[in-house]
Amino acid sequence: MTIVQTTETRPSRGPITDLLTGGGKARRITWLILGGLVLFSIVRTLSGEEALTSSSTMSAALLLAVPIGLAALGGLFSERAGVVNIGLEGMMILGTWGAGFAGYQWGWGAALVGGVLFGALGGLLHALATVTFGVDHVVSGVAINILAAGVARFLSELFYTDNPAGGGVTQSPPVSSKPPSFSLPVLSSGPDLLGDLEQKHWFLLSDLAGVLRGVTSGVAVVTVLAVLLIPVTYLVLWRTSFGLRLRSCGENPAAADSLGVPVYRMKYIAVIISGGLAGLGGVFLVFIAGIYRENQTNGRGFIGLAALIFGNWRPGGLAAGAGLFGYADALQLRSRTAVVALLLLVAFMLAAVAVWQATRRRTLQAVLAAVVAGVALAGYLTIDELPPGIVSFTPHLTTLLVLSLASQRLRMPQADGLVYRRGES
Repeated sequence: MTIVQTTETRPSRGPITDLLTGGGKARRITWLILGGLVLFSIVRTLSGEEALTSSSTMSAALLLAVPIGLAALGGLFSERAGVVNIGLEGMMILGTWGAGFAGYQWGWGAALVGGVLFGALGGLLHALATVTFGVDHVVSGVAINILAAGVARFLSELFYTDNPAGGGVTQSPPVSSKPPSFSLPVLSSGPDLLGDLEQKHWFLLSDLAGVLRGVTSGVAVVTVLAVLLIPVTYLVLWRTSFGLRLRSCGENPAAADSLGVPVYRMKYIAVIISGGLAGLGGVFLVFIAGIYRENQTNGRGFIGLAALIFGNWRPGGLAAGAGLFGYADALQLRSRTAVVALLLLVAFMLAAVAVWQATRRRTLQAVLAAVVAGVALAGYLTIDELPPGIVSFTPHLTTLLVLSLASQRLRMPQADGLVYRRGES
């Protein structure tokens, strides 16, 4: 059986070959990363806020980005199969409860299994409602979010009240063990060369040292596995026949069905995988705190959905969105004054956007970007410290700002959110 892919055209070379031979996309990404690092170094030098590129900030950013990225990956599987998954937040909630319940009894390995299973159960419920019974995808997702919070509270009252190991109606007993961690050889073992270079506060070199030290020191094994899921997801969805069949269900399920693709089964598989990945994101939240707590997700499922849209339903793009939120969240935890320096960073970025839009003769967009850049610069020059409420909301504001800038070239799967019935066009 052969399916002809008509919606996207890919070159014959693989991504690794493109990188090694200097493919155009690889060059653009490389220059974008280098340009971003230079920009951060300039802002750090001008503002004097060392937390912007410190190793502690980068380490926390990686840790906080992982749950967002896993939720976004879950949404990618579901929506590429044509099922909108607003219920990512609820599936993360179920994952946190399952991880807390299994983790305090049998350790971190059981927490992984428990969180993934509970999240997958939420995905199964969403698939049953949307694929089998044809419930509106948004309605089903909202219902799962509400139901998951209630189920978690009920189970906590049932199992944690008067529990000899501790806990209560809003939290579990502490997880009995945490995943092992390691430091990357050469970069982070032996003499702390990166740490010494970071402390010198040199332009660019110290910033690069801080970034490398933050993402290679004391990294948990499960964090590395979670990061590896991003390229694995790309290979599965874009380089295997399974992925082609799954994506065909999200583009044109009727055509896929006519070619022998089991559309209903593929949608079920995709949504269950989606729930399992969202539940795995909840597991990481439990690992960070060492315990399950009520409302632990704090809207990260919705942020994961935003990262998915920002990433244009692509693994690399959603990883960038998750990293952005994780960085903003880590920065507001590390330093309230460093958050003000983000205004200077935003001013530079929007000024670059204004110039780019002007070269493309988009006068209105260029003027708007320039005006907002001026407002951000004025805010940086006049504000010494933001109120705590605004500081804690910085990650959400940052995500909304980036979404507004990146929303012009988005392309969702053509049949995403549509209820499919065999024989109906």
